Amino acid sequence: QVQLVESGGGSVQAGGSLRLSCAASGSIFSINAMGWYRQAPGKQRELVAVIPRGDSANYADSVKGRFTISRDSAKNTVSLQMSSLKPEDTAVYYCNADVRVSYSRTTVYRYWGQGTQVTVSS
Repeated sequence: QVQLVESGGGSVQAGGSLRLSCAASGSIFSINAMGWYRQAPGKQRELVAVIPRGDSANYADSVKGRFTISRDSAKNTVSLQMSSLKPEDTAVYYCNADVRVSYSRTTVYRYWGQGTQVTVSS
């Protein structure tokens, strides 16, 4: 099994910054993509940023220019640097990883972290 653990959430004033981190552990052969999603009250979970292995990052339009995703593939970690935060960024943020679990099995499974709360006050 694979476990993802997020850290770094908290409460900040509008215009402030936070850095979220996520570490994957367990039965991992390789990870294709790692990313961050968020879910605000009354809203569906949405993609914030994703970074495939060996490829460029993709961002939601609402966070472009403010958030930066980074990855250390050797350590199976991903981070999200959030700057110029706005109240509308308030949500539970979830780490995601698409994991190949063994050499003999090519199937890729999607795993999720438990979520970390980000609250931005005006």
